[in-house]
Amino acid sequence: MDRAKIRLFVDAPLGQGQSVDLNRDQAHYLFGVMRLKPGACVALFNGHEGEWTAEVAEAGKRAGRLVCLGQAAPQLDPPDLWLMFAPIKKARTDFIVEKAAEMGAARIVPVLTEYTNSERVRVDRLQAHAVEAAEQCGGTFVPEVAEPLTFDRLLEDWPEDRHIMFCDEGLAGASRGLAVHDGKWAILIGPEGGFSGRERERLRAMPNAHPVSLGPRILRADTAAVAALTLWQTTMGDW
Repeated sequence: MDRAKIRLFVDAPLGQGQSVDLNRDQAHYLFGVMRLKPGACVALFNGHEGEWTAEVAEAGKRAGRLVCLGQAAPQLDPPDLWLMFAPIKKARTDFIVEKAAEMGAARIVPVLTEYTNSERVRVDRLQAHAVEAAEQCGGTFVPEVAEPLTFDRLLEDWPEDRHIMFCDEGLAGASRGLAVHDGKWAILIGPEGGFSGRERERLRAMPNAHPVSLGPRILRADTAAVAALTLWQTTMGDW
């Protein structure tokens, strides 16, 4: 079945003949913004049952109903990769979350380090950005945006079976690449001021933390997130 161009994430089961009720915001988007009429087709996904083509059965200003016709694409889950980053200015934090969702992060974790200069994080807004990114990039999975954790709390009970790709700005210009290790991974990006000496020492003492260089220049935090995701994906990911 051909895939519809307009895609919508829904918190509802999907299946042949399944009816999906729309909330006010979804109805406004489909019928007020996109001007869809009964009989038009929409692509639906819920994060675990693939993508389904659905037909508009009822269209209203504040509500609506879709009916699933058939599956257009199977569920495609990303690698078991977390992106952990220190929050920065609002628009640039939004950018990091959007790109992480597009590039296949399974979980996104804001981390409050010693030099983090933006501690106010609205998880609900960032989660909405992750949903929008998945809708736009054709994905069928939406990463969870976790509640912020302090650096120390994050590492207190760190699982031994998950490697950390630690992007160390102190290695700028060094030829320190990423060694291949199978299994679970996380990428850690520091704040605009970099990691503190204590934080760097603690990471370097962890047997499953792997310091890497992202090139000859010190990158902005949002650029570093994209560069690190690209490095990991090309080395061990699903590209």
